[in-house]
Amino acid sequence: MPELPLWFEIGSFAVLGVILAIDLLMVLKRPHEPSMKEAGLWVSFYVALALIFAGAMFAFTGPEYGGQFLAGWVTEYSLSIDNLFVFIIIMARFSVPRKYQQEVLMVGIIIALILRGIFILVGAIVIEQFSWVFYIFGAFLLWTAWKQAQDDGEDEEDRENPLIARIRKVLPMSEKYDGGKLRTVVDGRQVFTPMLIVFITIGLTDLLFAVDSIPAIFGLTQSAFIVFTANIFALMGLRQLYFLLGGLMTRLVYLKHALSVILGFIGVKLVLHAMHVNELPFINSGRHIEWAPEIPTFVSLGVIIGTIIVAVIASLLSSSATSTKVDARLEEDSRKSLVDAE
Repeated sequence: MPELPLWFEIGSFAVLGVILAIDLLMVLKRPHEPSMKEAGLWVSFYVALALIFAGAMFAFTGPEYGGQFLAGWVTEYSLSIDNLFVFIIIMARFSVPRKYQQEVLMVGIIIALILRGIFILVGAIVIEQFSWVFYIFGAFLLWTAWKQAQDDGEDEEDRENPLIARIRKVLPMSEKYDGGKLRTVVDGRQVFTPMLIVFITIGLTDLLFAVDSIPAIFGLTQSAFIVFTANIFALMGLRQLYFLLGGLMTRLVYLKHALSVILGFIGVKLVLHAMHVNELPFINSGRHIEWAPEIPTFVSLGVIIGTIIVAVIASLLSSSATSTKVDARLEEDSRKSLVDAE
């Protein structure tokens, strides 16, 4: 497998850094709620950018690295969309004004990039030194997949993190927001605004999702560069996607089940890879288990994309059927009301 050219890696990070900086400056200079058209154009731009980057990967390094990036990007993008469910709950719970939600999301994305960058560096070093860590990653993803399948998410809005509750008691805090400020003046006294709690909650959420997503993508590639760029592209445009799909998110009822299947599949892939490169003395006398199959990258990509497509179609059909039943029930009730009136 060819190595990634150094100039390609440095150039990629430079270009992505400039794009993220421009995006951040636009949010800070003009906080607003983007229209559906604006959000759609930005999401399309970031998706097209990821596909162009994938094409460059295929051109410069061949199909293996290119396929790994695509599989990693689609997986991380799917898990990032799952983030949006939680972000919607957080925004609603703390009544964040729509005008300033872009700023909150941008800060959340920056926190996510920093946390994932740290996790990726640590993960890459650990994987290089200790191949048995794949057993742990695989087991963790299988457990996460099972928890994801069991969780209906209905009581997430009613839970409050103990740390957040403690911060509310310790720090002086205003009842209302003051734009996007973290501190304001109330009765001549400097106090924090609820925006501080929102940022802390977003940061804790990002940390939890990083713990899930990093082992998942390391199950698809061991290249730290691909892992990090796939995460960047997955998070870029997430802010605009929040506004574009805000109303649609509640209709994607089977997305969590699809993510559960994907995480379970990658968990199995990791365990098989761990068996294939096994060095643990108490398993097969420390020798590699040659009969353990290695799942090819393009098989992984097909399973991931196919699972998401099936989940989205099933969700939309289910929502459409439910909507039709509700309309029929309303029409029947209306007809009965007219008959009673006569």
